[in-house]
Amino acid sequence: MKFNVSSSKLFAQLQAVSRVIAAKNSLQILEAVLFDLEGDVLTLTASDSETTIRTSLTVEDAQGAGKVAVGGKLLLETLKEFSEQPLTFQIDEQNFGLNITSANGTYSFVGANGLEYPEMPVEDGENTFSMPANVLLDAINKTIFCTADDELRPVMNGIYFDLSEEKIAMVATDAHRLVRYINEGVKGSQAVSFILPKKPAQLLKQVLQKEAEEVKVTFGQKNAKFEFGTTVIVCRQIEGRFPNYNAVIPQNNTNKVLVDRQTIVNACKRVAVFANTGTSLLKLALSENQIKISAQDIDFSTSAEETISCDYTGMPMAIGFKAPFLIEILANVASQEVVLQLADPARAGLILPAENEEGQDLLILLMPMLLND
Repeated sequence: MKFNVSSSKLFAQLQAVSRVIAAKNSLQILEAVLFDLEGDVLTLTASDSETTIRTSLTVEDAQGAGKVAVGGKLLLETLKEFSEQPLTFQIDEQNFGLNITSANGTYSFVGANGLEYPEMPVEDGENTFSMPANVLLDAINKTIFCTADDELRPVMNGIYFDLSEEKIAMVATDAHRLVRYINEGVKGSQAVSFILPKKPAQLLKQVLQKEAEEVKVTFGQKNAKFEFGTTVIVCRQIEGRFPNYNAVIPQNNTNKVLVDRQTIVNACKRVAVFANTGTSLLKLALSENQIKISAQDIDFSTSAEETISCDYTGMPMAIGFKAPFLIEILANVASQEVVLQLADPARAGLILPAENEEGQDLLILLMPMLLND
C-alpha cells in the first residue's frame, strides 16, 4: 500500500481526529489513528470507545488498499516539524510497518492491523435535523461553560438539545448556573431531545471553527451523529432525564439593571482579587444609577470596593454572587450591554444580553450567595 500526500493537509486532518484520543485507553489500539486507503481517498479514524471521529482527504499516486493503525502521538510530533511538502507513505501489509519518505529523509513506524480497530458505532437514528456550522459553534460556545463535572448527576455533564417544531433550545447547568440558548431558525419535525456529553461538544467546538457548511445531526436512543464536510463524529449520549429547566427560571424578577458589560467585567475582576479565597464572594449593592461592587477577606484584613454607573429600576438591594461564576457568565455574553434581572438577595438572578441577534434568545441564571451583613 502506497500513496503521496501533502504534509500540511495530512497534519491538519490528523490533528483534528487525534483530539479524541484519551490519555488512558481500555484498548491499546485506541492510542492509534486508523488509516484506511481506498482508491485515492484516505480515511482517518480515531476513537476513545465512546466518541469516534472520522475524516478523509484525497491522496495522489495511490497503490493498493487496506487498513493500518498508526500511533497518533508519534505521527503528529513528526508531521508538525515538516514545512509544506509532498510525503510518500509506504505500508507493508504483512507486518504493518510504515515508512514515510520526505525530500530529505525517511521515517519508520510500526503499526498494527487495522482490522482490529473497533468499528464506528452504527445508530439507526430516526431523528434528524440540520443547522449551519457557525450556529452550532456559537451555541456550544454559549452553553458549554455551564456544564458540570458531577459523577452523581451525569445528566448535568453535557449540553441538552431540546428540539421542537418551532425552535431548538440548548441548555446546560451545574446546579449553580444555568444557560438557555434558543434559536428559532433550527426546527424539527417533532418534539425530541438528547444530551450531548462535554467531550464531543469540546471536539465539535474545535473542528467546527474551520467549517462554513451545514451540520446534519442524527440521533436515536443511544448515539448522536454529526456530519459536515468530510467529517463524521459519532458519540454516545448521556442517558437520563434532564432537569425541567423552564421550571427553575424565575418569571417575576422586577429589579432590573442595564450596565455596560466590559465595565462591570473589569470592575468585578479588580475587586475579586480581594475576595476571600474560600468563598470568592462579591457583593453588589444596587441603588439608583449605580452599583457598588465590594469584596473582603477578614482573615488577611484586605478589602476593595468600586462604584460603577448603571441604569437601575427597582428597590435598593444588596446581593452576593460567586466571583468566578459571575465573571465567566459576563464574559460569555456577546452584547455591549447586559441586563441583570433580580427579585431579592435570596433568589436566582437572570443575566441577559441587552440585545439578542434576530431569532435568538440567550438567558443565563445564577444562584446568589448568602451575605453575612
